Amino acid sequence: MNLGFIGLGDMGSLIVPRLMAAGHQVTGWNRTKAKATDLIAAGMRWADTPSKVAAASEVVFSCLTNGGAVKTCTTGKDGVLEGLASGCIHIDMSTISPDVTRECSAVFAKAGRIFLDGPISGSPVTVKAGQASIMIGGDKAAFDRVKDMLTAIGPKVSYIGPSGMATTMKISVNLLLMVEIICFGEAVALAEKGGVDRSAAVDAILKSVAASPVIGYRGPFILEGNMPAKPLADVTLQQKDMVLALDLARKLGSPTPLAAAANEMMNACRGLGIDHNDFVVAFQAYRKLGGAT
Repeated sequence: MNLGFIGLGDMGSLIVPRLMAAGHQVTGWNRTKAKATDLIAAGMRWADTPSKVAAASEVVFSCLTNGGAVKTCTTGKDGVLEGLASGCIHIDMSTISPDVTRECSAVFAKAGRIFLDGPISGSPVTVKAGQASIMIGGDKAAFDRVKDMLTAIGPKVSYIGPSGMATTMKISVNLLLMVEIICFGEAVALAEKGGVDRSAAVDAILKSVAASPVIGYRGPFILEGNMPAKPLADVTLQQKDMVLALDLARKLGSPTPLAAAANEMMNACRGLGIDHNDFVVAFQAYRKLGGAT
């Protein structure tokens, strides 16, 4: 298929090669063209605007930082909607508010186009390994048309429900992930304060019933010298998703006390000036609160 991709950041730059490896022709756009240099060299076509990407594509993806960027690149001037042909599909993989998703979907529907929310669940590690999962919300018939193509990105593709349901689910999954990692830091800090060597504590957790894939690849980051220079998701980026969860919970009247507590630990990381690290760095905030130097 002729595919388009808007947003060639940490995730988009890994998804595009998987689509090309599956035999699809991809045309891409990014606000900063320099980030596309390697992809262009690998065979990706470049277009100067999102609308030009859409004009060359049957299905267009976007993977952007926030809802404002999604609205600008899809329904704004020179956006995807201006170039997308009738019957073609846009799939937004961003983690944004379900309200923004439904707003964009309604604008597309009015123009006779299709907008699906298709957030990707996973980190650069899982995308590279071909283990990321994709959740789709919106028109079921459109989902059926693109399901097989989506498996080029990851093998686990699920239809969640009408527009906005996939973004709602992605926010809920990220809430669980963030609370899990923050609680992991709390557990290791407690064990270390009680005299257990940190590496022994991490090893024990990874061998216990509490182990999970996300702790498996992120947990070792807290060992001395293991924190990656380029985080999988720094505190600020991950906290953006937590704020989405807390805002959604407020609107729905659903209690999220553990999410609120985890968010406070990310605030602590920012206060300590360690927020440029992967958000598993909250472990260090627990240590400082516990009196460690």
